[in-house]
Amino acid sequence: MIPVTINFLAIVACALTQMGLGMLWYSPILFGKPWSKMMGHNIKSKEDLKKMQKQAGPAYIVSLLCAFVIAFVMSHFIDYTHATTAVAGMITAFWCWLGFSATVMLMNNMFNNKPYKLFLIDAGYQLVNFLIMGTILALWV
Repeated sequence: MIPVTINFLAIVACALTQMGLGMLWYSPILFGKPWSKMMGHNIKSKEDLKKMQKQAGPAYIVSLLCAFVIAFVMSHFIDYTHATTAVAGMITAFWCWLGFSATVMLMNNMFNNKPYKLFLIDAGYQLVNFLIMGTILALWV
C-alpha cells in the first residue's frame, strides 16, 4: 500500500466549503429558482415548501458526510499526483470530476429523462466544488 499524506483539517475545510457553495449555488441568488422548477418543486406552495424543509435536515447530513468522503478520496488523488499548487490541484480535481462525477450525473440525468439544463446546473456545482477542493487539498499538503 502506498502511504498517503492526509491533512484532516483540509478535509474539514473542503466539506464545509462544499456546504457553503451548495447553499449559494442553489439559492435564489444563483440557480435555485430554475433548479426548483426543473425538479418539480413549487416554492410558492406552502405545502411543497414545508415538505422540502422537512426533507432538508437528513439531506444536509448526508451531503456533509458525502463531502467528507469526496475530500478524503480526492486527497489521495492529490497526493498520488504530487499536486502542490492551485493549478495542479485543479487539474487533478477536473479529471476526478470528469471521470467520476460528471459521467455518472449525465447517465442518471438521461435515464431519469431530466432536462439537460438541470444536468448543467448540478454538474456545474460539482465542477466548481471539485476545483475548490482540489485547490485546498493541494495547497494544504
